[in-house]
Amino acid sequence: MPKITAKKRSGKRAATPQRDARDRYAAGKALRARVPREAHGEWKPPRNRHDPVELVIASSKGRVPELIPIRYGRMSASPFTFYRGTALNMAADLAHTPVTGIRTQVCGDCHLMNFGGFATPERRVIFDINDFDETLPGPWEWDVKRLAASFVHAARSNGSSAADERDAATECVRSYREHIAKYVTAARLRKRLAKSAAHSVPDSDFPKMVESSGAKFAIKDAAPLVYHDREINFITEAGDILKALASYRKSLQDDRRVLLDRYRPVDFALKVVGVGSVGTFCGILLMMAEDTDPLFLQVKEARASVLEPYVGESVYANHGQRIVTGQRLMQAASDLFLGWTEGKRGRHFYLRQLRDMKMKPLVEVFDQTTLLDYADLCGWTLARAHARSGDAAMIAGYLGKKDIFDRAIARFARRYADQAESDHAAFMNAIRKGRIKAQMEA
Repeated sequence: MPKITAKKRSGKRAATPQRDARDRYAAGKALRARVPREAHGEWKPPRNRHDPVELVIASSKGRVPELIPIRYGRMSASPFTFYRGTALNMAADLAHTPVTGIRTQVCGDCHLMNFGGFATPERRVIFDINDFDETLPGPWEWDVKRLAASFVHAARSNGSSAADERDAATECVRSYREHIAKYVTAARLRKRLAKSAAHSVPDSDFPKMVESSGAKFAIKDAAPLVYHDREINFITEAGDILKALASYRKSLQDDRRVLLDRYRPVDFALKVVGVGSVGTFCGILLMMAEDTDPLFLQVKEARASVLEPYVGESVYANHGQRIVTGQRLMQAASDLFLGWTEGKRGRHFYLRQLRDMKMKPLVEVFDQTTLLDYADLCGWTLARAHARSGDAAMIAGYLGKKDIFDRAIARFARRYADQAESDHAAFMNAIRKGRIKAQMEA
């Protein structure tokens, strides 16, 4: 089976020959002879597989040292939270699995908690992928496999049966397969993803996140998750923050610049986010136009993608630009203020609005029916994202109309979930032996 090998640079998508969709569908179908769809159900750890704990430690390099124990604490909670924090581990494993050779812009960390609802620039709520820290052009199968395995983990975390685990993974892949076929033509590709049920704009975060003293406003501390750092703050780093903000402004479209120019920065604080992102530099920038018109921007560090050793480096020198470009390629509508910049220490960043009508799935309370509905929605969403930047006709031709691929990925997902549970046990043993330090949160 073909394997992915590292290349010097492969950030640009290869130009797709302008062939008829039927020809491309046939070309995808022909790939089944070289890479049988059943082969995707395989998972067996390679003999030279990396120590999973060493990979976790390696993925912590360059993070804020005092936040790394919090990251490990969150990862220790369950095999599912461990899985969410080990995109690097799975990328290393996926490099040993079969691929068709069809490439598209991939999320790179495609698990079910990285989907959710958020506002479009028109203030409508849509459902989409919402985390692109690892995005690069790469094998479309990798996103599908990581997503399917996450549904097995979710089912296990909720105490579901083995049959329910299989059904959740199968439903996710079935939805992907059926919807990628619907995105073959340009007319269908332009159709927008069905909107989630209408939601009103939530109450402003301003009162609960900001405190005032006279005419001055500041972000409220909520240590250890939101805090003002003694060294990196709006007083000591004002010049550098303003310089980075000016660079960020240049990455925006002209109309977005006009809106941004209405606001002035007034405060900056650090913030701990997610599971896999804990320890990377992340901050909140409070900007004000008037006393009742705040804008919260999330400033998030952009590091090299975990996929780079296996699919090649990005063509973009700034990883913030890599993330922003990938996000715009894959999302139906991206954040109004999505852009990138660079800090004085050479760190790369991307910026977006903080909590812009964002909604996270409460997977822990899903019953089986709800989990299957969510699997259908995530599979559909991933198909649309891949169709925007890849060759939907070739993928659809390879997948076909039968459920052969669906069942294969469901087998892989359960086997890989077993692997992640074993890796989590090794991780917990490393904590008990003092090899790594984990800090549990209240």
